[in-house]
Amino acid sequence: MVDGAPVVALVGALVMMVVLLLALRWTFGTGRNQPAPHIPDPDDPTGDGLLEEVSRVPTESAAQVLRSRLGGAGIRATIGRTGGSYRLLVFHSDAVNARVVLSRGALD
Repeated sequence: MVDGAPVVALVGALVMMVVLLLALRWTFGTGRNQPAPHIPDPDDPTGDGLLEEVSRVPTESAAQVLRSRLGGAGIRATIGRTGGSYRLLVFHSDAVNARVVLSRGALD
């Protein structure tokens, strides 16, 4: 064996470690220059997340009637309570159709 072989092996190992660390940093880095996605606060009482309000009524029975009308039209809905009123909430993609269904009942 050559006398300088252990030194060369040690330097080679250190270079490989540095290359590996740089590659991992580049691949799995923190990406501080990228904005973080907005995550809705689950404890925020004013945030509805993916839902949108389509109607507000004073009683729970009225909200149940409207919810069943939307269910009959194939629109998923939920009821949320705010203060003394009840809110009918649907997904954003169903909001226009839900308003049309609810307005038909008002014309009868």
